[in-house]
Amino acid sequence: MPRTLKELHNEITERLSGVVESPRREAELLLIAYLQRDQLYFITHQETLIDDHDPRLLEWIERRERNEPLEYLTNRVSFYSREFYIDEGALIPRPETELLIDEVLARIHPDETFTIVEVGAGSGIISILLALHLPNARFIAVDISAAALSVARRNIEAFGLGERIELREGDKLDCVSEQIDFLVSNPPYIAQDAPLEHNLSYEPQNALFGGTIGDEIIQALIDEVYARRIPMFACEMGYDQRLKIEDYLKTFAVQSLEFYLDLSSFDRGFILKAHHE
Repeated sequence: MPRTLKELHNEITERLSGVVESPRREAELLLIAYLQRDQLYFITHQETLIDDHDPRLLEWIERRERNEPLEYLTNRVSFYSREFYIDEGALIPRPETELLIDEVLARIHPDETFTIVEVGAGSGIISILLALHLPNARFIAVDISAAALSVARRNIEAFGLGERIELREGDKLDCVSEQIDFLVSNPPYIAQDAPLEHNLSYEPQNALFGGTIGDEIIQALIDEVYARRIPMFACEMGYDQRLKIEDYLKTFAVQSLEFYLDLSSFDRGFILKAHHE
């Protein structure tokens, strides 16, 4: 028997209690996505009758009860005020990664004809957003995962950027022979034995763990910056990795090294301007 939106909202909230941090809000978001409506509709149509036996809705509720991320249920993620496709092949973009994009854009004039390479492209959102703001730049987006590149390709095509962003499958910069003007990365940076929240078990593990200590991939990319004479490197990092990165760079010639904070005032990334003889 159909139930009102209000009744269904209450039931889903109860089922998600003890599973997610904000069950009532999560239930609302799930229903908004299922109905393909906005929040205003949700608020003003509480008495609308909903078919609560729709197999798709029942599947979504059961999967969310198992703490599977809502973004994977809906195949949608909001980032930088835009909507992107997402599935289990790629890491779900986090709000703090928007800051990495801001930091890069603050250092490149829109008219510059840079070659920008992204390592660990995932869903492709970083290269896409940079490309939208930097119309004269060329992009090469690299990922070790074919599944992630499939997600990135879908997003790149949706934004009509197929001619400006080239996807390549490979480990770090192994598949890039061109001169690079700006290297950008949100690499895996979690230590291998670090405890994770349950919902992270649904996300690709090779996009989360950066090695035994966690910063091994970041160090390898710094090595590439100097071996390949790359002028600029922008990178997201773990909140506790600043001192390790500063210490690692003591053996390199640095023109400037700037760290930026996330919205919780934790260290979240850095911009390295390398000095090359």
